Amino acid sequence: MRVAKVVVHVMPKAEILDPQGQAIVGALGRLGFDGISDVRQGKRFELEVDDAVADEKLAEIAESLLANTVIEDWTVTRESDA
Repeated sequence: MRVAKVVVHVMPKAEILDPQGQAIVGALGRLGFDGISDVRQGKRFELEVDDAVADEKLAEIAESLLANTVIEDWTVTRESDA
């Protein structure tokens, strides 16, 4: 059975305040990195799964365990063997 690499990105919803992202923007300015007006900090999960695992099952994993769907959005991507 082949193994696939799946990446789940979890980000705060656009309407949710991101204090970590705001702290990063402030630090970047203090360090002299101008021109950056916003940062959103999220999470990246890498899963190695059997190729046979259905996308619906991966969505269920993301929604029920990896993301807090009240305040976070998520995406699931299968990476190619490139």
